[in-house]
Amino acid sequence: QVQLVESGGGLVQPGGSTRLSCAASGNINSIYAMGWYRQAPGKQRELVATLTSGGSTYYGDSVKGRFTISGDKAKKLAYLQMNTLKPEDTAVYYCHANYGSYWGQGTQVTVSS
Repeated sequence: QVQLVESGGGLVQPGGSTRLSCAASGNINSIYAMGWYRQAPGKQRELVATLTSGGSTYYGDSVKGRFTISGDKAKKLAYLQMNTLKPEDTAVYYCHANYGSYWGQGTQVTVSS
């Protein structure tokens, strides 16, 4: 089993920045990818960014050029730097491992003035 604990998020003004963190524990050797999905009210959960153990990154089209994922492969830590935030980025952000095999508790990011 893998446990994921998230931190970060909160209220941010449009154009601002924030960073999310996700720490994995448990059977971390089974993890080959970490990242985030997000879900806004009334919308489906969408993949935001993923970092694989091989160092590859994936970004959803709506966040490309604004969000950056990074991490510590050995410690199974992941970070999501979110810049130039827009109101449409408002959502609950869920850390994932292995594309949804494991989930964090979710953290709210609200972009509003």
